[in-house]
This record gives sequence, C-alpha cells and structure tokens, in this order.
Amino acid sequence: MLQEFKAITFDCYGTLIDWERGILDQLRPWLDRSGRRDLSDAMVVETYARLEAACEAETPTALYPAIIEEVHARLARHWELRPDPVAAHAFGQSVGEWPAFADTAGALRYLKQFFKLAILSNVDRASFARSNEKLGVTFDLVLTAEDIGSYKPARRNFEVALDRLDRTFGIGKGALLHAACSVFHDIVPASAMGITTAWINRRNDIGALGQAARADYEVADMAGLVALHKK
Repeated sequence: MLQEFKAITFDCYGTLIDWERGILDQLRPWLDRSGRRDLSDAMVVETYARLEAACEAETPTALYPAIIEEVHARLARHWELRPDPVAAHAFGQSVGEWPAFADTAGALRYLKQFFKLAILSNVDRASFARSNEKLGVTFDLVLTAEDIGSYKPARRNFEVALDRLDRTFGIGKGALLHAACSVFHDIVPASAMGITTAWINRRNDIGALGQAARADYEVADMAGLVALHKK
C-alpha cells in the first residue's frame, strides 16, 4: 500500500519524538517539589496540551522554547503553585533532550528508500536540530513554526508545506501523505485541506483536546506505518 504517494510529511513531537515523556520528565520533579504528586500523568498532559495550544494561538511568532516556558508559568497559576522561573527556563531549553520513540529511526530509514521525507513541526529550528540527531535520517525538507511564522493547526502551515513540496520536488497534494499523532494540530486541519492523512495513534484514544480523528489511515505507531507500506 501507499504506492500512490511520493512524499510523507511528519509531525515530529508526539509522532517521532516522545513529546509526552519529555514533558512529564521535566514537569514531574517540579510538581513533586510543589506538593502535587496527586496529579495523574493524563491530567498533566491534557492540561499542558490545552495551555500550549492557547499560547501558540496567542503568540504565533514566538519561538517554541518561549511558548513552553510561558506554559510552565500558566501551569503554576492554574494549579495555584509558586512560580519557578528557573524550572520554567530549563523546561523551555529541554526540547532537544526529549527522547525518540524506539521505532522511529528504523521506520524512517525504511521509508526514506521510497519517499521524500519532510518535517512539518511546531518547533523552532535550533530545538529541532538537536532532536534530529535522534531520528536517524536526513530529511528532504524541514519546515518549523519558526520558518512559517505560525503554529499548526493554522492552515498556513500546510499551505507552505504544499507550496514547498511542489516548487522543490514537483510533488502535488495528491501525492502527499501527512502522518501525525495529533488530531487537533494535524489530522483535522490536513484532512480539511484535502491532504491524505495517516493517524499515528500512539495514545490509543480520540486525540488531544477531545477531537475525533477522521484519518484515511490509522496505525498504532511508526512500525505500523512501515507494515502498511509492505502490504
């Protein structure tokens, strides 16, 4: 399957990089020090995701480290905790340290044999450069929120990706597959633009922020995307 496609655009954080693990590893020590061991991982991630989406919409040209530093401050207010500017700054600088999923590098190396691979990510260039060291391939195109000046789910991010793929490689929308874990940031807006989507459903749920997925393909992980291609 998937032989009709010439390129795959990937979301990075949550799809290739374990965004949830990275966030929890950074926030848990602060929450524990603040006496909030009662908060479940699911509650922390869901609250974080909602606040991050709001920050990205409010300040679309802010760099991602500044976005998540602000989210840290908003989490403190939300849970009535003492602000910790040092922890907030460290959180903002931690993006490049977040781990890749175990299946990511091998899957990307396999797919690289058959497709142009591109990144379309809500991140800054410097943070992605550090993350890219964990991904095992050189991408044919990298587009970050810093490059575009907005954050997904903004339509512009997908428009820029389509334009660059067309101008650089002569690949049109009909030959593109967009693969992502986030329903809110990726699957819904890409599908609305007529882009074929593959939902990498790592969380086995309806997706962050409560939106149901309506993807063309659904797999549990990157290994599943490879298996789909081999069918």
